Amino acid sequence: MKLSVMPNQYTLRKSVSCCGVGLHTGRTVNLTIKPAPVDSGIRFFRTDLHPCQVIKAHMDKIVDTRLATTIGEADATISTTEHLMAALHAYGIDNADIEIDSHEVPIMDGSAGPFFNHLKSSGKKRQDGLKKVLRVIKPIRYQQGDKVMEILPYDGFKVTGKISFDDTIDDAIIKTQSYTFDMSPEAFLKDIASARTFGYVEQVEELWANGLALGGSLANVIAIHWNRTSVLNEDGLRYHDEFIRHKVLDIVGDLYLLGCPILGHVRSHKTGHTEHRAFMQAIANASDCWEFCELSSNSGTSVLGRAIDSTLAAAEGILMPFFNPQPLVA
Repeated sequence: MKLSVMPNQYTLRKSVSCCGVGLHTGRTVNLTIKPAPVDSGIRFFRTDLHPCQVIKAHMDKIVDTRLATTIGEADATISTTEHLMAALHAYGIDNADIEIDSHEVPIMDGSAGPFFNHLKSSGKKRQDGLKKVLRVIKPIRYQQGDKVMEILPYDGFKVTGKISFDDTIDDAIIKTQSYTFDMSPEAFLKDIASARTFGYVEQVEELWANGLALGGSLANVIAIHWNRTSVLNEDGLRYHDEFIRHKVLDIVGDLYLLGCPILGHVRSHKTGHTEHRAFMQAIANASDCWEFCELSSNSGTSVLGRAIDSTLAAAEGILMPFFNPQPLVA
């Protein structure tokens, strides 16, 4: 079976650094992404803490999903991980160590584009270890009210997202939007990497009044006008449907917290970070609906290799931490 992912694990060729502001604190944040060993996964290092605290980028470490996805270990947290994780996912980086001197990933321009371009400037280094993937073999569905996420078998990674505000808010600029993204580095850069986070201007004002979003500005957030027919950003939208493209971008980033690439077609309606977390737990609990596989190479093409028992894999540390099925909590 030919697949759209490379068989080997990859890390960066060289370290890359960037500097920006935290969306909520407004403080300057320095971030460096470094090469990492095979099977180490994505790890954050809080260099501003002494001793330095390490936080694994994994669904088991999610501690908050309000406004953004926050992961944590002990008393240390990292918030707004989704855009950086989306860039790492799309560029095919399996192993990376991320040093950061704050509890927020810098918001940059509100999209994943700057992170992806930094990764491209480094380039990828092929590693000896083979990639492990989660292959969906039967549909998995999560629903909470009118918020729905499901994943169907597919020989690649595809996301179809849909948002609709017609029935709750008098919104003439978003209304109902849908978009399908089929993962590849080239498609990511062209189609969704530059899609920015967005909000209604009065929501931003409320956040400011409560001491939040202090780093938010028209340089990193699409502000929807009070009239609901335009945006306050002078340059307008980057895509005519930038809102749903950003929602799809968030899904690409959040689902990389599964700990490995996933093969399947995700379909989402009216969801956010909270639903993404619950959906990952639904996947973890549905062990009869997926196979955990190690890829192999066939004349340079990725093919499904041997299936690995996921419980044994986790116990022996073959995969950096894998699923810990738990009761589903909405």
